[in-house]
Amino acid sequence: GAYDYLEKPLDFDLLHLTLERALDHTRLAAENRELREYIRETPSGLPGRSPRMRELIEMVNTVAPTEATVLITGESGTGKERVARAIQEASARRGKAFVTVNCAALNESLLESELFGHEKGAFTSAIKQRKGKFEQADGGTLFLDEIGDLDMVSQVKLLRVLQDHTFESLGDSRPKQVDTRIICATNRNLPQMVQQGEFREDLFYRINLITVQMPALRERREDIPLLVEYFARQQARQNGLEPVEISAEAMEYLSRLPYPGNVRELKNFVERTILVSQQPHLTEVDFKN
Repeated sequence: GAYDYLEKPLDFDLLHLTLERALDHTRLAAENRELREYIRETPSGLPGRSPRMRELIEMVNTVAPTEATVLITGESGTGKERVARAIQEASARRGKAFVTVNCAALNESLLESELFGHEKGAFTSAIKQRKGKFEQADGGTLFLDEIGDLDMVSQVKLLRVLQDHTFESLGDSRPKQVDTRIICATNRNLPQMVQQGEFREDLFYRINLITVQMPALRERREDIPLLVEYFARQQARQNGLEPVEISAEAMEYLSRLPYPGNVRELKNFVERTILVSQQPHLTEVDFKN
């Protein structure tokens, strides 16, 4: 369990420096144990101890056991999909399908085939039957990301499914019904879009039964050390690396940065630094290079 050793004759400057490093090492180790314990106690992928995150985690634990449709709002990079997955993991649908749809990539011609599937021969390139996202998510959760980017025609078709809980595949007139929970997310201001006629009011109220607002990283800076530890552990485990220690000065430096890309930017920064440095102990200098 020794941290270091000293040679005779004793150099008191070196002794002082070694003691400082040993105390720093012990403090970091204790903090890491505390952080790991907290991570184990929070919903999957949602590390955070700030008041905003405690409120969010409490909301996740409240709505998860229900079947309510949830709308997650917040800036890009704040972790909206992580919250959607945490809701499923804390619900009776845990372990079932979690299917993601990027609504920004869908237009009127793609929507029906992507969401509802098609039968063989439904159109020229339909050489075989294909299940849509609703069927793929049967028993689980369908996550409609960036729902604010859906065009008006697609909004009408989606609303019909949410109201009737049934749909028809392209090329098949028989109605289908699935047991799928809907969670939506957007970085846009939907109430403002409703007022401007860019988003259907009836669809907005249909998906907005419960709203979860994701805070920007600048609004919860006290969570940055926890997030850094979480991402560092993930990166080490995924790449077969030894656990990485991050100095207190480095943590203070990381906590001061602006992060316009929010948690996603912090995650990329930490992972890149670990991979590039290949060091077991990271300092402020490592993150500045």
